[in-house]
Amino acid sequence: MWSKLVEFVRARKALSIAIAAVVLVVAGGAIFMAVRADPEVPATTTSPPPTTTTMAETTTSLATSTTLGGETSQINGLPVADPELLDRRLLAVKIDNHPDARPHSGIDGADAVIELMVEGVTRFISMWQQSDSEFLGPMRSGRPTDQTLLAFFNEPSFAISGAQSWVQNMIRSVGIHLIGEVEPGTYRVQGRRAPHNLFTNTLLLRDYADAQDHPDEPIEGPMWAFGPMRQDAEEASKVSFDFLGNPVEWTWDETSGMWLRTLGGEESVTVTEDEEESQIAFPVLVALYVEQYSVGDLPASRTAGQGLAYVFAEGKVVQGTWQREDIDGWFILEDNEGVTIEVPPGQVWISLIPNTTGIVIEPS
Repeated sequence: MWSKLVEFVRARKALSIAIAAVVLVVAGGAIFMAVRADPEVPATTTSPPPTTTTMAETTTSLATSTTLGGETSQINGLPVADPELLDRRLLAVKIDNHPDARPHSGIDGADAVIELMVEGVTRFISMWQQSDSEFLGPMRSGRPTDQTLLAFFNEPSFAISGAQSWVQNMIRSVGIHLIGEVEPGTYRVQGRRAPHNLFTNTLLLRDYADAQDHPDEPIEGPMWAFGPMRQDAEEASKVSFDFLGNPVEWTWDETSGMWLRTLGGEESVTVTEDEEESQIAFPVLVALYVEQYSVGDLPASRTAGQGLAYVFAEGKVVQGTWQREDIDGWFILEDNEGVTIEVPPGQVWISLIPNTTGIVIEPS
């Protein structure tokens, strides 16, 4: 299946021209120009190599992709019944994705989820503003890329199960407030072995953040330009992402209006505290091609600069580029003509795809 390399990347010369302005082509590879998002500590940070382009229950349930109206979430553009839920901090929780950490719990209720590479597998950053989960996990440790993604969110609180001291210092340096393994907000569950058994309750994490005087302010402005799916979007029934040997597929399900996730050919599921399972499903997907490099002894993703971008919703896809000047802003999505790509409102799963691998999109 991976032999089909994305038709859209090959078919549109205009996109290659747009990217060429910020990409240096060297020996058939693409080296993305560095900007402020590149962590500079510790001193052992390595230079990026050349690359080639080829919970269950929540207190607030979220609707699928819908139109804008009234008070809407800054994270996913969805209408919110209680506007006060938007006038509070973003809480982010790092989620384990080791095989022993599956199935997950609670992430299906998040406002947004970011999937990014760590050592040999991916991990998730679950993001909570208008929503909460009383059974979320497993929780895992922080990595250098985290601070480049969360700096935009106006001093958020970030729950992790630890990290090397220099990584924690890096995260704190951009105004992110860390929460570790605290009681009663985090706890170990039976039936799983450590370190893949740490779970949490976001309501209790918020209480802890309040007790520690973490700022409790909303983000300034929306993450994306929200709007309806473009009429010129192309049909897409399935999309496959290769996270360096971790093949993730999302299949459009017309009945539910959701993209259904599988990993390695098996359904990705969440399980409630009552042991009820369901497949991970999100109405909106955003995929961003990013360069991989190393910070010290840890892998990282370069999240500022420019690269290919894809927005999936309603069984369709729009492709273009992302741009991000520095980590204080968010990703700007544009088509080949420089027109902003709007993201349909809905819970959104954001995938940071290593740009040495392929994206395969199958039409309907």
